[in-house]
Amino acid sequence: MNESKYDLITMGRSSIDLYSNDIGVPFIEIKSFSAYVGGSPTNIAVGGRRLGLQVALLTAVGQDPVGDFIIAFLEREGIQTQYIPRKPEARSSAVALGIEPPDRYPLVYYRSNAADILLSINDVLSLPISGCKAFEFAGTNLSLDPCRSATFFAAERSKNAGVTVFFDLDFRADQWHDLLAFGVTARAILPLVDVVIGTEEEVLAAMLDDPAQVKITHSQISAPTIRGDLNRAIQGLLSHGCKALVVKRGPEGCSIFTEGGNRLDVPGFPVEILNVLGAGDAFASGLIYGRTKGWNWYRSARMGNACGAILVTKHGCANFMPSKQEVMEFIQSKGGF
Repeated sequence: MNESKYDLITMGRSSIDLYSNDIGVPFIEIKSFSAYVGGSPTNIAVGGRRLGLQVALLTAVGQDPVGDFIIAFLEREGIQTQYIPRKPEARSSAVALGIEPPDRYPLVYYRSNAADILLSINDVLSLPISGCKAFEFAGTNLSLDPCRSATFFAAERSKNAGVTVFFDLDFRADQWHDLLAFGVTARAILPLVDVVIGTEEEVLAAMLDDPAQVKITHSQISAPTIRGDLNRAIQGLLSHGCKALVVKRGPEGCSIFTEGGNRLDVPGFPVEILNVLGAGDAFASGLIYGRTKGWNWYRSARMGNACGAILVTKHGCANFMPSKQEVMEFIQSKGGF
């Protein structure tokens, strides 16, 4: 097996994120935005790098200034960008986000003809997966081909190479032609996955097989309410082949379900929330950091919870991922692991 110099490779969407500077203001009254970098696997890559991991990212950007903006930021962060192709026929993605604490964070995706959806099997072939410690991808990867097939191929290569495969469910309803299609596709890739990460609603969405379980209000198709038996959904996901399922529970922390019916509840850290967007990605970066360092599930999840808690006090996502020193000092200030 060839040795890889990377602890973590992530794959999936990237974007320029425009965050409202007018906190608490309805979206239609926003006067200005700050420009950051985002996209779930991109956020996780930045989070892992700031914690000290050697990280490479496989996304795609257009031959445009937004792509330049994203690549320049990643290079400043020390993330390996040599595997990121330019797709001249497509556009780099954008997201506009409002911030209305405590529970309204409206966002709009601009992903028509998105460059990262054009990631191909040939792009995956360039990755030095063998010897890498962890490979992570997002559910949005699976919404369209060729990225869907490329992600299956990358997960298969990783699994065959003995790399730990992390699957962040990353359920974005408005990126799917049918809500049931998310669950069908997510379940299909589970035999290639070691660890699944998601919120309670994402877990329900991954096991969704009946449209009657979906409730959409106020035309918020990007965040519909999914109803169902959570315990049954958890067991259903585990039965499809993954070794562990990590359920994010916000301020309450997370719960980890492993083979054999074991459950581990890991408490979170109380903080005053400014913006919840990206907190799950910060959590994933901390969790993956711990697991790549050989930490047990509890300590790894506490690291993830701390990263998420820090990020919800910040304005944006990737640009505000905490450093290892910041996280460790935060944990110690809260009584330690």
